[in-house]
Amino acid sequence: MPPFIMAARIIDIASDRDAAIAQACARLGEGLPVAIPTETVYGLAADATNPAAVTRIYETKGRPRFNPLICHMSDLAMAERYARFDPISRRLAEAFWPGPLTLVLPLLPDSGIHALSTAGLDTVGVRVPKGFSAELIAAFDRPLAAPSANTSGKISPTSAQHVAADLGDKLTLILDGGQASVGVESTIIRVEGERVRLLRPGGVAAEDIEALLGCLLERQEGAAPAIEAPGMMASHYAPAAAVRLEATSAAGGEALIRFGGMPVSGFDEAVAVFDLSPSGNLQEAAANLFDMLKRADATGAASIAVASIPVHGLGEAINDRLLRAAAPREG
Repeated sequence: MPPFIMAARIIDIASDRDAAIAQACARLGEGLPVAIPTETVYGLAADATNPAAVTRIYETKGRPRFNPLICHMSDLAMAERYARFDPISRRLAEAFWPGPLTLVLPLLPDSGIHALSTAGLDTVGVRVPKGFSAELIAAFDRPLAAPSANTSGKISPTSAQHVAADLGDKLTLILDGGQASVGVESTIIRVEGERVRLLRPGGVAAEDIEALLGCLLERQEGAAPAIEAPGMMASHYAPAAAVRLEATSAAGGEALIRFGGMPVSGFDEAVAVFDLSPSGNLQEAAANLFDMLKRADATGAASIAVASIPVHGLGEAINDRLLRAAAPREG
């Protein structure tokens, strides 16, 4: 495959939404990936039905091809053209779409979504995002495979500037929609009969899903036996620095990330101190997580100490991302 045209153009969607959609549709129609804003994180989007376009996603990110991609739809009606909904999944879609929820569903026969998008599985992760990205998908009228717009395994981007710093020399177009409001990727759910499984915690709190359904979600105990959806690899979302969790103290030369103004001994020895949410708000903490990991990493510290964060609500997703960031790195 020929090399990419270098040096991405950045378009602020607030200045000309229609032009941004038109230019993005042109690039997508050429089989090129485009970085787009969503409420969760910025996505590296390409036509999910075009094998050359999906291949470019994997090549741009350096992503393993066994790791499937979420396919983004403009609305529930579009999703029904590509995947089969059971009653529980439909109820979840009607309650939480558009929004940060991905449902793993059986592909319809001859759906048109290419096997590269699903890593050869007979299921597909489907999400309907909020706002601009849904408008773009409706205009393009094909699903967009869109993992996070970053080098595979590294910290996810929550701004156009994050994307440009990481992948700007591999893309032709980055759409700037400002800071992502949710800040962590979508919650991923799979329904199998009466079983409702949480494959990845994310921007919809598990408690909210459980309250809607009146049952507890099944959670994976230990390492996943197989990759069923994105974000299930043990090492992911990782900065260059080592990450040390549940820190009650900071050592000299470390960067420190804390929560809720929590006192941490030795904080005055840290090279930098960040607080995900001084007021202890988990929504604010989720929105700040990846940006603060990037800022802590940019200090050049050899390690990043992260204080304890509650596990309820969006804290479950925050702790999931931190555990994967701290996991032993492959290679």
